Amino acid sequence: MTMIKLKTNALIMAGLAFAIATGLQAQPKERQMEQPVFYRSVKVDGISIFYRESGPKDAPVLLLLHGLPSSSRMFQPLMTRLADKYHMIAPDYPGFGHSDWPDPGSFSYTFDHIAQVMNDFTKALGLSHYTLYMQDYGGPVGFRMALTHSEQVQALIVQDAVAHNEGLGMNWATRRAYWADRAGNEEALRKNLLSLQATRTRHIGDDPNVELYDPDLWTDEFAFLSSAAQAQIQADLFYDYRTNVEQYPIWQEWMRKTHPRLLVIWGRHDLSFDPGEPERYRKDVPDAQIHILDAGHFALDTKAEEIAMLIRHFLADQATGSDVSAARQSR
Repeated sequence: MTMIKLKTNALIMAGLAFAIATGLQAQPKERQMEQPVFYRSVKVDGISIFYRESGPKDAPVLLLLHGLPSSSRMFQPLMTRLADKYHMIAPDYPGFGHSDWPDPGSFSYTFDHIAQVMNDFTKALGLSHYTLYMQDYGGPVGFRMALTHSEQVQALIVQDAVAHNEGLGMNWATRRAYWADRAGNEEALRKNLLSLQATRTRHIGDDPNVELYDPDLWTDEFAFLSSAAQAQIQADLFYDYRTNVEQYPIWQEWMRKTHPRLLVIWGRHDLSFDPGEPERYRKDVPDAQIHILDAGHFALDTKAEEIAMLIRHFLADQATGSDVSAARQSR
């Protein structure tokens, strides 16, 4: 009986060893190439700018620009999926996330200023070429960066960010009133922009699949917005949003003139902007790639895997297109 037990145990152990070995061999290569995400800070214009970084230093760079009221945290799901092949960098703007929050009395919270800080951030990190991923507020920051340093921008990825006045939609009536008369409309604007309900709606929109959304997404952001300094910071920055509307025709003309490589990703359940905005980009850049996803304003909440695949295909096509263009120029 003892010998039988010993032989049986030996067979079991051999089977386990074989299963583990074959299981490891069956793991996809991406798992073996997973890159850690690093959480760093750098001084830019006297301000501590926090950023997330992942992927090989010599890989093509994706510069990820977040929206309101989020931070670089929104890109965490994407960074863990693409860092095998791309050098991914996601900063927090001044006044957001883990970057410094300078007092509004000493720091001008405007999109021009934030774009300037982000341009200086790329210099501090030695980034000479990159693809811009722009979501929400990332649009006005990124377009300013692109127009200032067009030679550095290799491609644009727009995800629920507006570049046309019509794209703001009907629910911007309260916000336009605020731009016309700040003193008379600031209280209404703060309720419209900074409340818990508004923060939740920005994520879910009219998506019926509410169970797909982690409530921490909006409760954490609302806690951030409820901090003492935030009401003034966000009110100042949103008042400056009117300058984006003034610049929309300039951005459109730049796109029509330069024909940047453009990927537009949009959540069909986004209530923040008009659903016709993606097609307006196609009028500016006819060969833009446009994908409407079954997602909300922050599409990475529920569609990170799908977005990662779209980006892989888009950037692979971009690389192929660059090779063809270079070959033509050499002839």
